Amino acid sequence: MIPSKTKEHLLEQLQKTPIVQIAVERVGIARSTFYRWKLEDKEFAKKVDDAVFEGQQLINDLAESKLIASIQDQNMSAIVFWLRTHNEKYRQKLELSGQLKHIQEELTPDQKKIVEQALKLSSIITEENIKKLASKNYDSNEKTDFKEDS
Repeated sequence: MIPSKTKEHLLEQLQKTPIVQIAVERVGIARSTFYRWKLEDKEFAKKVDDAVFEGQQLINDLAESKLIASIQDQNMSAIVFWLRTHNEKYRQKLELSGQLKHIQEELTPDQKKIVEQALKLSSIITEENIKKLASKNYDSNEKTDFKEDS
């Protein structure tokens, strides 16, 4: 087969079974050829993505139909799975309880120095703004403008 026909046949296979190894074996090409084509041909790569997506949707439909058949056969695992994934009432819930305590501690001089160095390195604030910040008792609730001086 010539490459364009082979590519089309490969895309058809991916639509049916979205697994590259199976598709390339059915078409008779190496995986490396498939991935080379994908790298070299952006349009083909897009078509591959679309074909794989379409194939995945097909498999999802098949899986759901098998699940529904299992429910009809009164398979309790299938029934529980369906209810937990499709009905809010049956979803597993996690309940958390506890208390939050906000503690505002003053930074140690070493911690302040580390924060100042980090801010300098990140270029968030200037040396002048650091001095302003250090000179006043900084309130974390106070809005402060740390814009770079230009």
